[in-house]
Amino acid sequence: MKNIFLFSLLALVFFSQCTPKTGDMVKKTEDVKNKTEEVADEVADEVVDEIVDVVEDVAGDFRSQSPTPGPAPKIELGTYEQFEVANGLKVIVVENHKLPRVSFSLSLEIDPILEKEFSGAASMAGQLMSRGTATRTKAQIDEEIDFMGASLSTRMTGMFGASLTKHSDNLLKIMSDVLLNPSFPVDEFEKVKKQTLSGLASSKDDPNAIAGNVAQVVRYGKDHPYGEVETEETVGNITIDKVKEHYNNYFRPNVAYLIVVGDITPVEAKTMVNKYFGDWKRASVPKAEFDMPKAPAKSTIDFVNKAGAVQSIINVTYPVDFKPGSSDAIKASVMNTLLGGFFRSRLNGNLREGKGYTYGIRSSLRSDKEVGSFSTNAGVRNEVTDSSIIEIMYELNRLKTEPVPAKELTLVKNYLSGSFARSLENPQTVARFALNTIRYNLPQDYYATYLEKLSKVTSADVMAMANKYIKPDNAHIVVVGNKGEVAEKLGKIAEVNYYNTYGESLKETFKIPEGTTAQTVITDYIAAIGGEAQLNMVKDLSYKMSTSMMGASLTVDINIMEGMFSNVATMEGMGVMSKQVFNKGDVLVQQQGQTLPADRAVVASMKELAVLFPERKYAENGYKLKLSGAETIDGVNAYVLDIESPSGEKTTNYFAVETSLKIREVATQQGATVTTDLSDYKEVDGIMFPHLNTLTGMAPVPLEMKVESVKVNKGIDLSIFKTE
Repeated sequence: MKNIFLFSLLALVFFSQCTPKTGDMVKKTEDVKNKTEEVADEVADEVVDEIVDVVEDVAGDFRSQSPTPGPAPKIELGTYEQFEVANGLKVIVVENHKLPRVSFSLSLEIDPILEKEFSGAASMAGQLMSRGTATRTKAQIDEEIDFMGASLSTRMTGMFGASLTKHSDNLLKIMSDVLLNPSFPVDEFEKVKKQTLSGLASSKDDPNAIAGNVAQVVRYGKDHPYGEVETEETVGNITIDKVKEHYNNYFRPNVAYLIVVGDITPVEAKTMVNKYFGDWKRASVPKAEFDMPKAPAKSTIDFVNKAGAVQSIINVTYPVDFKPGSSDAIKASVMNTLLGGFFRSRLNGNLREGKGYTYGIRSSLRSDKEVGSFSTNAGVRNEVTDSSIIEIMYELNRLKTEPVPAKELTLVKNYLSGSFARSLENPQTVARFALNTIRYNLPQDYYATYLEKLSKVTSADVMAMANKYIKPDNAHIVVVGNKGEVAEKLGKIAEVNYYNTYGESLKETFKIPEGTTAQTVITDYIAAIGGEAQLNMVKDLSYKMSTSMMGASLTVDINIMEGMFSNVATMEGMGVMSKQVFNKGDVLVQQQGQTLPADRAVVASMKELAVLFPERKYAENGYKLKLSGAETIDGVNAYVLDIESPSGEKTTNYFAVETSLKIREVATQQGATVTTDLSDYKEVDGIMFPHLNTLTGMAPVPLEMKVESVKVNKGIDLSIFKTE
């Protein structure tokens, strides 16, 4: 059955897209926030590439021979000073008087924390620190920060604040209060917990977030802190005492660095730091050691089913032993940049420019004091998922076996030189270099000689780095996609293991009984909700539902008679927002009182909705059904049915094995995959109806449609179905 609750919101989504003061602002702001950095990098790379192409075209044969590189320019890094407070707090000061601003960044140098069943507590502690102190409420902190035009944020491993120079004393006064006297108010704890759970609910439908979760788990393992993933269960376990425990254990000056950057002298900084952080008490901090995660003995495909997805997210990843400041760092950076670190990389040139499989693909080789990682990331069309993996593996192997041409190597080194030079324009870069030099015990000239070392990287060096860090035969190939369309092909590449959205292995806990078919599942469903005889007695059906959108209450009224359908959505304080009526072929579609044309797809959808319990007539009406497997949904074993309606719309429905009730429906609407979880079934006049429908993927946060009332055979005023 097409989800009438989903359809009832389509008009509201359309409205939000056309009204910049409502949903569009929320959605587009989030999109911009998530994509700005990626787009900016790509645009910058494309501009550089176009310039290079123009130069090469104009130069012609004159540039057919690469010129002999000159000596690497000498790097003049900004100076910094450092000192240590009596309590062990280490301070780095970078003077820069170009602007009357100063920033203070505090970071803790602690071992990774394995939180187990309380995963997420440390993150919540970081958020809560700035939400109240012994002398200030959150509102007072926010008001004081806003009054100064300053910024203040806290996190699980530190805090950051910035302001105009004239306000720096007041800013540090607030920062020290937040750092030394957090009150962790219970009401704010509950708010953060609720926000965290809401974010988890949203991420469960985000294929990139799912891929990130699974990659994290399979790459590091659940027994390593880096492999932990927050879930609804672990967040639900967190108490205010657990949050305070993290703060009390780890926020100590003897494991902290304070970076001061901007319009301030070292003398001034020392006076202010001692004044506001000198009373911070030192104490021992928990230590921990973990086994080094290992890459798999052979490559496997780690698959998460995203029913209805029109593209697959691919992440080829594994752990590597790659420490910050390693002698390999610059050579490995050249290797990774060439592979997938900029727009003209080999991966992008192959999968985007050459094959048209993706809008973009990147690779990363990250160093870490505990365990580094290699990863590639791309979103590709369903039909080329297997081909994309083959091409990725081809490029990984090619880098290990073929010398890099001089021209290509020069292009990459020039790109990295330019990026490094641009980064030096930011005083924060100097501060970061200083911190890394101290934390990782690097040579004092490590960054000053960067360009000189970069210029000496050879093709042989790149191949050596590829053979050391690139492991196509020992990788986790994480794929999030439509199982029915891509999984069978992937099995020809490598063994396929299945996971849920949090990286938990989906072992087959039950087998589909012999004789079970798509039709038997539907027959059992009809029996479970009341039986065919009871359903055949229904002549009219009315629903009244409610939810909250954009801070306002939304009410949806749906009325159905055989061949007739009406859907009216009313927003609190704004009246009727949308109305759709189907009456035996005649159609009315209105948005805010304005009548709009209805395309064939909308008419076809409304016609299919104007059928009472359409599951009874699937065969008669030409529906195509396929029992595609069985999965576990939030601990419930379920049969998975792929259903194609007469109009060609495809949905994936999940029916609980034990109850035969439908518990989930996945459909693609307006280019977005929307998941609807159906729960809280209640009996009304002998028929079971779900009274809670949670929709994920339609809005930035999940929408809970609560059924306020269901009326069966109570009579419907036929004027509701007027289309004139």
